[in-house]
Amino acid sequence: MQLRAKGAGYHIHHPFNVRMNNGELTPDQVRGWIANRFYYQINIPRKDGAIIANCPDRETRRLWVQRILDHDGNADSPGGIEAWVRLGEAAGIPEQDLWSLKHVVPGVRFAVDAYVNFARSVPWQEAVCSSLTEMFAPKIHRDRLANWPQHYPWIEAGGLHYFRSRITLAQRDVEHGLKVTLAHFTTRAQQERALDILQFKLDVLWSMLDAIERAYPTR
Repeated sequence: MQLRAKGAGYHIHHPFNVRMNNGELTPDQVRGWIANRFYYQINIPRKDGAIIANCPDRETRRLWVQRILDHDGNADSPGGIEAWVRLGEAAGIPEQDLWSLKHVVPGVRFAVDAYVNFARSVPWQEAVCSSLTEMFAPKIHRDRLANWPQHYPWIEAGGLHYFRSRITLAQRDVEHGLKVTLAHFTTRAQQERALDILQFKLDVLWSMLDAIERAYPTR
């Protein structure tokens, strides 16, 4: 499938992520990545809210709202954003520092805002398609669970829960996102559009790491 082939451009292959996976980052670089990625995490529910706002299909809304709860949390689970806060604390970043967003660099803010604005402005099926980078996410989470305890033992192990939780959730989300995408993008022109949309999302994630790498260079 051409959509899955796009995984060659996933940010797992970005030089900064490769160095992170190999244990080559300094504590400041790891903390810089966590603090900047937090801006992406807190905007995921806003992106998903935009999809729901544009979607007239009740059944899709019922399924998609679970993504917001996965991140914002509910009475049964604190959610992914809170898990990311715990990751930051495990790495030595106070919670108030994360929420202040004072470490977020302009390039990350610009890329994330562009993604949210995309979800608001395009047909809901196109915004759903952009979420399919989740197809490639389980491996990046497994890599971190396997490598971080060895390479970054100064990060408390309990802080890695976010990565563990997203493996199964990403697989569930992909199943629904693919169903919507394959049902909607049926003509050749539409399928080319779907590939362009997925590339846009890949570019967002890649651009975020470009900005973080520039802000936290290897000395």
